[in-house]
Amino acid sequence: MKKNLFGLTLADLERELLPLPKFRAKQIAAHIYKHAVKNFDAMNDLPKNLRTELSSRFEIKIADLLKRLDSRDGLTTKFLLGLAGGAAVEIVLMRHDYGNSVCISSQVGCQMGCAFCASTLKGFERNLTAAEMLGEIFFAEEIFRGEGKKLDSVVVMGTGEPLMNFDELIKMLRLLHEDYCLGMSYRKITISTCGLVPAIKKLRDEKIPVTLSISLHAPDDKLRCALMPINSAFGLKSLLAAGDDYAQSTGRRVTYEYILIGGVNDTEEHARRLAKILSGQLANVNLIPFNPVDEKNFRPPTNNAVKKFFHFLNTHGIGATIRKEMGADVNAACGQLRAKILV
Repeated sequence: MKKNLFGLTLADLERELLPLPKFRAKQIAAHIYKHAVKNFDAMNDLPKNLRTELSSRFEIKIADLLKRLDSRDGLTTKFLLGLAGGAAVEIVLMRHDYGNSVCISSQVGCQMGCAFCASTLKGFERNLTAAEMLGEIFFAEEIFRGEGKKLDSVVVMGTGEPLMNFDELIKMLRLLHEDYCLGMSYRKITISTCGLVPAIKKLRDEKIPVTLSISLHAPDDKLRCALMPINSAFGLKSLLAAGDDYAQSTGRRVTYEYILIGGVNDTEEHARRLAKILSGQLANVNLIPFNPVDEKNFRPPTNNAVKKFFHFLNTHGIGATIRKEMGADVNAACGQLRAKILV
């Protein structure tokens, strides 16, 4: 079985390719990461006999395309990608006026059990490797390049809890940041979590200034426990303290994601309580109208409820934005496409 070179660091490549000189590893890394070459025969600056030898021993493989869905407005594309062992994950490409982004998955399935989320529908299978997460990003980068665009930012907010896959996540982030890879600024990367307080502290200690996005979705412990089981282990007091500590330590404003669910957490009283617990934090709130999931018994908020909630926060000292709805017609909620295809 051929060894896959994609996802290896330069140091890993140097070791893997011994006894070749180190400059050969640099050449091959440039082909893989800078030029998206997947065929050794196309590496014209390598001797032909070396290309033949490499082809016999190694491969450069990212992911297989299983399904593609494009939104009618052309701004959003969702892909279902096949990985080793029959696993499948979703990525979403989003085209904005201010840049192009990809939302990637960190796990195959999810075990966090949030009541409103489609990611849990098929259960949890396994963590993704650093190479597989990086492969999701490179798949998106290749699509954007084919459109004459570039990938500007990465959001690790798809299926799975990124901080439950901490070590592989950090490996991927550091490789993505390397100049010989995509050289992406950490400030262009957002990591989402449902609220693993010890892991938030570990992320702080890594001293990589990524944006932290905390899925909040409720302004009190009782409602949050009903929506998000993780709150039983790490309640709002400890979670908000960890968020504030991350912001103060990194100088990076924390984003609190708040999915507005009709009749559940979208009233003015909910907004009042949310403003109270976030008062004084270096943070902003991203309001997300609920994207309907057939298997979940929840409904979206009314437009009026969204506007009132947004207005209340902004007039009470809490910076808030409303996430523009993108990709509702391509099953854009995390896990929806995978659940529909993998029956």
